Amino acid sequence: MAKARDAFTLIEVMIAVLIISTVIMALITMSGNNTHLFANFKNQKQINQYASFFISNDKYGLENEDVTLDKLVDEFDLETDLRRKLKTIKVDVNYKVIDTINMNEFDDTEDENNHENNDYAESNDNNKTTNSSLIIEIGKTVLRVEKSSVALVRIQIK
Repeated sequence: MAKARDAFTLIEVMIAVLIISTVIMALITMSGNNTHLFANFKNQKQINQYASFFISNDKYGLENEDVTLDKLVDEFDLETDLRRKLKTIKVDVNYKVIDTINMNEFDDTEDENNHENNDYAESNDNNKTTNSSLIIEIGKTVLRVEKSSVALVRIQIK
């Protein structure tokens, strides 16, 4: 008969320690990754709040400039501490025109000369609602702060 064992062998203990240390390292790595992701989410949330200032303020965001955030909230009633904090945050605003739609392209005054019936052309002129001086500009505004950036699509009617 074989004698019963009273303890683990050295190999068994080393394998158990290796397995436990691998699991602990995986948990530490996951925790570090989650901390990094949450810090990035916090920064992105903050830059999105800054972008909302630009959305609500039509004075800024349609040109290239550097501005502090307190300029964007002049018309709001804010606490002094918050206004002081916003003065320290500088935002780099980059605006790029993506497309321009000139409503002159859709002007149908030239088509009136091509109609055979002049009465039809006169009645068409009375129903004309196109404002040929209207220009629609579609642009992209990129807001950059110290740690992140956000882009907005802006539509300007001139």
